[in-house]
Amino acid sequence: MIKKHSKMDSRVSAANRIAILASKDEILFHISDVANLWEVTDKNVLRKMLSRYTQRGLMVRVHRGFYSLKKISEIDPYLLGVKALHGPAYISCETILFRDGIINQPAQGITIVSSVSKYFTIAGIAYKSRKMRDEFLFNNAGIEVQSGVRVASSARAIADIYYFNPRKYLDALGSSLVDMDEVREIQKAVGFKLSKKS
Repeated sequence: MIKKHSKMDSRVSAANRIAILASKDEILFHISDVANLWEVTDKNVLRKMLSRYTQRGLMVRVHRGFYSLKKISEIDPYLLGVKALHGPAYISCETILFRDGIINQPAQGITIVSSVSKYFTIAGIAYKSRKMRDEFLFNNAGIEVQSGVRVASSARAIADIYYFNPRKYLDALGSSLVDMDEVREIQKAVGFKLSKKS
């Protein structure tokens, strides 16, 4: 009877833990987030719990130390990439410029601007993170939140690309797709050098 009661407690405890994560309106968690939310300080205990929950299908292991409450195929690739970096980040540069028809060649994966320079792949999706100085990274000029992800406008993506490569060729430069006055306004607001391109 005691053993049966103990099993019930552990099941309720697992359900409560998953409910704690679900209540945060987040679907992706790093192991440090989980440790804080569950108030578990012993790393080995936490890893065993996460291993059990993934085996039972309560969570999905995205990669080492990174977990989801949904199947990876059900998660927006932008959200997945930004959350994987576990820090300030937003979608920009080639990804936005290709999406908006400003460059004709798609990027080799999704381009993110963050505090780290890194290439990584999750579930067959390639990501490239470009490192930007914090003073610029934290400036929200030309960035909006879309479905929980910070995403650059066309003008901010152009300003960003010129920050990384002032000589970058843009296929649509000079067309109605590129408003260089707006780009310069963002460059001023962020603190970038002003572009000389017309």
